[in-house]
Amino acid sequence: MSNNVTAVPAAPSDLAREHFAAEFRFETDCWDVHDALARDPGFVLLDVRSPALFEKGHVPGAVNMPHGKIIRSKMANWPEDTLFVTYCAGPHCNGAARGALRLAELGRPVKIMAGGITGWLDEGFELATGSEDPG
Repeated sequence: MSNNVTAVPAAPSDLAREHFAAEFRFETDCWDVHDALARDPGFVLLDVRSPALFEKGHVPGAVNMPHGKIIRSKMANWPEDTLFVTYCAGPHCNGAARGALRLAELGRPVKIMAGGITGWLDEGFELATGSEDPG
């Protein structure tokens, strides 16, 4: 019996492997970010939401830089090879992708933290409040 799931066959395993392996070059998840932040993370976590939303709650250690403010002069504060990880409200928001695109257009290495604030909270992690950020 055909349905929308089975109507189109799955990709061959070699193509599926390439596709899913490539996803890790573009994104990471909340659990891995949380784990890395407890050590020397090796990246800058950018909260690309508004300052007001950042103050209400953000990932501890994140730098607030709304995606529209990501410009070459502001990024000069970090070495060219700095990896950035962007996040926004969650899967219903495309701010993280907008920020990642701006960074990529500036030639900066970037990934998205899949799930954003929603995913962070779903994992049971705490948020920090206030406007202080390390950036």
